[in-house]
Amino acid sequence: MTFLPIVVRELRVASRRHGTYWVRSGAALAVLIAGTWLFLIMQNAPPRMVATTLFGVLTGAAVLYALVSGVRSTADCLSGEKREGTLGLLFLTDLKGYDIVLGKLAATSLNAFYAVVAVVPVLALPLLMGGITPGEFGRMALVAVNTLFFSLTLGLFVSSLSRSANGAAGMTMMAILFFTALLPALGAALAALGKTNRVDLVFLIASPGYGYYLAFDSSYRVWATMFWCSLAVVQGIGWLALVLASVIAPRTWQERAAGAPELRWRERWRRWTFGDAPERVAFRRRLLDTNPFFWLASRARLKPALVWLVLALLAGGWVWGLAKFKRDWLNEGMYVATALVVNGLLRFWFANEATRQLAEERRAGTLELLLSTPLEVGEILRGQLLALLRQFLGPMLAVLAVECVFMLAVLSDAQGDDRALWFALWTGGMLMLVADLVALYWLCQWLALTARNPARAAGSSLAAILFFPWGAFALVLLLLVLLSMNGKPGVNPGWEFFVGMWFGLGVAADVLFGSWARRKLLTRFRAVAEQRYAPAPGLWKRFLGSAK
Repeated sequence: MTFLPIVVRELRVASRRHGTYWVRSGAALAVLIAGTWLFLIMQNAPPRMVATTLFGVLTGAAVLYALVSGVRSTADCLSGEKREGTLGLLFLTDLKGYDIVLGKLAATSLNAFYAVVAVVPVLALPLLMGGITPGEFGRMALVAVNTLFFSLTLGLFVSSLSRSANGAAGMTMMAILFFTALLPALGAALAALGKTNRVDLVFLIASPGYGYYLAFDSSYRVWATMFWCSLAVVQGIGWLALVLASVIAPRTWQERAAGAPELRWRERWRRWTFGDAPERVAFRRRLLDTNPFFWLASRARLKPALVWLVLALLAGGWVWGLAKFKRDWLNEGMYVATALVVNGLLRFWFANEATRQLAEERRAGTLELLLSTPLEVGEILRGQLLALLRQFLGPMLAVLAVECVFMLAVLSDAQGDDRALWFALWTGGMLMLVADLVALYWLCQWLALTARNPARAAGSSLAAILFFPWGAFALVLLLLVLLSMNGKPGVNPGWEFFVGMWFGLGVAADVLFGSWARRKLLTRFRAVAEQRYAPAPGLWKRFLGSAK
């Protein structure tokens, strides 16, 4: 019998996929482009500073990619099999838990592993420029690969416990954040309460970020032993998660009869989420009279309350910082950082909710049943819009009101041209938030019908709406730098040009992708919903069809 047969099969399948070969080239090319851009932007800086900056930015991006790979690649690999009912079929054979788990790890993480390995040689370019030692480069490579293994195995462990795609992705992200950021933050808070500058090692050693910090020569010379201990602890957490997933997967593939305590807790949660019987009837009647799909997407009444709860927790943290640091907390940097965090959180949450309902209906096969009723496509889209407005309209208005207060506070301290700059930035940021959410409403629903799972649909939507404009902005900056290298006086437009370009590119991306998705939804909704049962067309046919 072949040792680890699932791994062997998945590697053979992956070897026949074009993406397996393109992803490594794409990752290396992306890092080369980012490095070239940074190099040209810093052309007048000392070579040592350029090398150090390049190395820090590129390695930071590689470690960050490794951290989020678990959410993207492995968080839904076992839970998806449970929902489809195919995981139990594998356990009817002689396969063991570790066969399935390692096979899933090989199938879902091969591209992520290739991307990180392809990037590692590019990280050696700053080494050739000077300022970076070979030991520093080697330690960073170890940290990147170790972080990737840590993230992927945590995703497998959470997936072995979950059935929901969104729940698995969210819990994986929370587990990664717990070890990477929350534990160090807790240690820092306890150190501050104890009026000491030293954070206890137990809060830091399990964080991949701590290993990244210690990999630099300046830190490694002082805490070399701590670097290797942190590397070993992170590796150990990964192996522990892998072993637990192998033990748990054979025991959780089927739903077991719940005991009396569990049934009581389920009933309590059902009442908290949906209300008791009279409340459910009244709520259902009110929403059904408005729009049937509105009721289908809004049955969980606690969703709006959850958004308000998260915003309240963020507000509590902000008030705690104000109470601790007094006037030092009230500055432009803190205002901008708060707005960026909250706006980013709203965009990510909105994208996940906008893709969830249609993707779940499509996966369960109930979308065809909805389309066989008198319910029109426009009514489905309107019901989804009403559900999103119910959940996010109030929090968005509250966030915009707080940002208006922040803008007035910044303008009260600014003078001259700075007032106009800050007014343009804050106004543009608030308008961009609204425009991005409108575009995400259309794009997320279209990708929910065509993408493999809700997480991939939400990620693709956010990449198009958020990262595409910033990529174009970076290319324009690069062009300006290249124009200034011809020996003539440099091209130096004012801040009005850059703010206008930032806002224009963002709105252009919203209009372009939003209108494209809207046209697709209104004209091809039924056709795409039926493609679940049709074979996938070839690459050229898909390309030519999308160009029409």
